[in-house]
Parts: sequence; structure tokens; C-alpha cells
Amino acid sequence: MPDKKFSTEPVSKSIKVVFNNETIVESDQALVLHEGSHQPIYYFPRSDVKMEFLNPTDHLTHWPHKGDASYFSITVGNQIAENAVWSYENLIDSAQEIKEFLAFYPGQVEFIEK
Repeated sequence: MPDKKFSTEPVSKSIKVVFNNETIVESDQALVLHEGSHQPIYYFPRSDVKMEFLNPTDHLTHWPHKGDASYFSITVGNQIAENAVWSYENLIDSAQEIKEFLAFYPGQVEFIEK
């Protein structure tokens, strides 16, 4: 099993995710994931995400230190952000803290800290 190569911590404020002027997430239970030299990424509990705006895609990736990621596109009105959201549906044992959490590509959505 690979060594854990990332860390998570709770975010101390509420975070909104907005796409095409629609709030997709508003959560005070987000985590921030730090992984090497990568930009920190917010992860949101699935229960805080308005899943009706997300459509699963066939895109899949594998990260050795987390597992298999599945992707979603966001659709609001006539605007679509393809593969802008991911979730690790098949996690390795050392990554269970992000189970049932979703992440959004920063360039695809707006994050508003409250």
C-alpha cells in the first residue's frame, strides 16, 4: 500500500461554490486537501451539494494515493462545465476521510468564503 501523500483539515468558515450565478454548494463542513506542490483543493460533503446540477460522465482517473475518481459535469441553464467535479468512489484505505466528498476544479467555478 502506498504511503499517504496528502493531508486534510476542516475549513474554519462556510464556503459557497457558484456556477453561472447558481449556488451549487454551501457548506460549513468542507475539508481542504493538501497534496505536495499542488494547489490546496476544497472537498465538500455530498450531502451539501445540489446534486441535481451534476451529471455523471464516463471520465475516470486513478491516483495511487487516493484511488479511482469519477467525474461529473455541471449544468446550469445553458452553461455546462465538463468534468468540473470529481469524487473518489473507490478509495484506498488511507484516504477514507474524503469518502462521500466532492471536489470542484477552481477554474470552472467560483468559491466564496463567508
